[in-house]
Amino acid sequence: MRVVVFGATGMVGQGVLRECLLADDVREVLTVGRRPTGARDPKLRELTVADVGDLDAVRAELTDVDACFYCLGVSSLGLDEAAYTRVSYDYPLAAARLLAEVSPQVTFVYVSGQGTDSSGQGRVMWARVKGRAENAIMDLLPNGYAARPGFIQPTYGAVSKTRWYRFGYAVTRPLFPVLRRLLPNQVTTTDGIGRAMLRVAREGSPVRVLGNRELR
Repeated sequence: MRVVVFGATGMVGQGVLRECLLADDVREVLTVGRRPTGARDPKLRELTVADVGDLDAVRAELTDVDACFYCLGVSSLGLDEAAYTRVSYDYPLAAARLLAEVSPQVTFVYVSGQGTDSSGQGRVMWARVKGRAENAIMDLLPNGYAARPGFIQPTYGAVSKTRWYRFGYAVTRPLFPVLRRLLPNQVTTTDGIGRAMLRVAREGSPVRVLGNRELR
């Protein structure tokens, strides 16, 4: 498979990239972002763009891609709806529209989050924006999926770029084993998300919205 990962420098993206590079049936991994990941692997090609919403410069490289794992995201804290929509709706839709043209059979998995509002009309800003993005991607692509992880345990060195997230993960790290035993369907890991995405790319899924149960 040829796989492209957006947001590979983020916590979830780090885990997804790791699993893609480890997978025997993945022959090439492309990353798209504003800066390199720092990873080194013969399979890896890093595509750097100034604006993730404008992908014309990498159109040729995204032809004949088998799977796209869209992990780029941002916290909604401190952002108004327009700014959050640009990152969480406009950017992923730009990627989905381009891939619909150059790789129409691509499996596209968009990472949103537990609590996303499928109606796109609710009171919680981040949830309705992500809900609209999920719906648009699944309407556009026959093999479009939404991943809704809940509580995520970072593994194998994956680190959040958001300072208060890092603090939260550091504080709760000792509780992960207990949480995974008591609430197995509410907790997943960065490597588990990566393996689940690859499984969907290989086999498809009977459901298009993937919760923690499907992402374990």
